[in-house]
Amino acid sequence: MKAFETVNQPPLTPPMWLFPVVWSILFVLMGIASYLVVLQKGEDTKALTLYTVQLIFNFFWSIWFFNLGWYLFAFLWLVALWILIIATTVAFYRISKPAAWLMLPYLVWVAFAGYLNLGVW
Repeated sequence: MKAFETVNQPPLTPPMWLFPVVWSILFVLMGIASYLVVLQKGEDTKALTLYTVQLIFNFFWSIWFFNLGWYLFAFLWLVALWILIIATTVAFYRISKPAAWLMLPYLVWVAFAGYLNLGVW
């Protein structure tokens, strides 16, 4: 986050304290969503595989953006992450509608993160 504080930030950038709060809430919601999918008998492994892949993309985005400062690459990576989140949400919806609804705040926040990422680039 120190790197983010030193770059020119786009309008609508929230205060720094908000990021860990929002991410904590989002990870709890995602965890509950994945748990709801796991609880379903005959759960779809495709949905859980998509969920895992998008988590990996989420992890690496932070490295590309914060550690390496590869802002354009990080933005393109974030677009791929956003698409993976949509695919995961659709897959979850087929198994558990509440699980899909729990993924929507994450989808919105990553879209907002894309705006911030593009603004920094």
